[in-house]
Amino acid sequence: MHSSSIHDASIIGWAGTSPSHELETTVTQTAQSVIDDLTSTLPQGCVITDPVSTHAYRWDRALDPDAGVPLAVVRATSTEDVQAVIRIAAAAKVPVVPRGAGSGLSGGSSAVEGAIVLSLDRMREIRVDPSTRTAVVQPGAFNAEVKKAAAENGLWYPPDPSSYEFCSIGGNVATNAGGLCCVKYGVTTDYVLGLTVVLADGRAVTLGGPRLKDVAGLSLTKLFIGSEGTLGVITEITLRLIPAQLPPTTLVATFPALAGATQTVLDISREMRPSMLEFMDKVTINAVEDDIRMGLDRDAEAMLVIQSDEPGEHARAQIARIEAICAANGATEVYATDDPDEGEAFVHARRVAIPAVEKRGSLLLEDVGVPLPRLGDLVDGIAGIAERRDLTIAVLAHAGDGNTHPLIVLDPTDPDQQARAEIAYGEVMDLAIALGGTITGEHGVGRLKKRWLPDYLGADVMELNHRIKAALDPDGLLNPGAVYADDMWRP
Repeated sequence: MHSSSIHDASIIGWAGTSPSHELETTVTQTAQSVIDDLTSTLPQGCVITDPVSTHAYRWDRALDPDAGVPLAVVRATSTEDVQAVIRIAAAAKVPVVPRGAGSGLSGGSSAVEGAIVLSLDRMREIRVDPSTRTAVVQPGAFNAEVKKAAAENGLWYPPDPSSYEFCSIGGNVATNAGGLCCVKYGVTTDYVLGLTVVLADGRAVTLGGPRLKDVAGLSLTKLFIGSEGTLGVITEITLRLIPAQLPPTTLVATFPALAGATQTVLDISREMRPSMLEFMDKVTINAVEDDIRMGLDRDAEAMLVIQSDEPGEHARAQIARIEAICAANGATEVYATDDPDEGEAFVHARRVAIPAVEKRGSLLLEDVGVPLPRLGDLVDGIAGIAERRDLTIAVLAHAGDGNTHPLIVLDPTDPDQQARAEIAYGEVMDLAIALGGTITGEHGVGRLKKRWLPDYLGADVMELNHRIKAALDPDGLLNPGAVYADDMWRP
């Protein structure tokens, strides 16, 4: 796997690779001046410089081995705090890495050496307006907190990543996160109506708002969704809410062959749109069973977890048809329930899949997606890569929209296995691109996937991305080293 040269973008790097004593002194003075400016400008307790306290802010869940040591961590409390940080950083040409809850899986919020880590985890306000079915939310609020606030007003916020209990809305917007319900209800961008964004020069701009239709000017709101903190820092989000979901009926089907499960996904998708259509392969099933012991079929090659939230007879008809499709594709067991607790237990099994597999070793976690007709080719191709590289690769998926999460399990103390795993990581992305797919469906490019972005986008689109980045962040100070392979912070 490609290792970026983030360490060139460091406070020490201001002086070059062989700095003179005089220049080292200048760098130290500049760093201290930045810390002094932050401390004197921001509310008490916002600025953290103690190495023990800043250590936890170096990584997200991807555990990027190249994560640097920040100059300081700022825990902002308002848009004005963020503006102050950006202005101080811009004046001193110090990079800024925006950060939410740190639950990202692509290294997008890994610290850069000598940067300011701008944490938004204290910005947690949520205001729901039932009359417009909207919520105005600060970026540090957890997805689960937004759902709870919406539910208290008889409404629902659908996007639901598996990490919904501890991932932040700001991070969801930064990566355009999806989740288990996205097959029917869409992803984060479908629910963002407006943003407040602090730009690289410290200005705060308001984009969009609580209006369901608005085509005045370019769609700049959409530009910042999925931009991973490289174009601006999101400090407030206006979200669209919808009426509460009807109680779903849950169906679980197990298959003796991968082909039967992937064909079932395709057959269902041709006829209907269930509210959930999730896939787990044999490795994942066994890891989950080891973890939560709920009696899953260890011999099955694949399992589908499917839900229908259609009203009354429509749900029963949809589930009956899904049962028939599963049987026609060789399912060995098909079980349906409208008991909410029982259904949630199966959904929970899917949600805990990543941490369950992680208990078997360190993970290189993928997030590749393909057009639905190529889902079977992707799953088979990943199995071939695992066999060829002598590795364990678990596959789980938001199967209804072709977004898979292959999990490469490895022992980090085994150099040979580590090398084979890194090769396999690239081969999975190459396979997805060859099948007309994408290198990331919802986790973002971050720092771990940027090597493959040019191959996926192509030269012209990559150049357009760089032009937009340069226009909005001319000094390259916003989350440098993320997304763009040759995007280096330089003073």
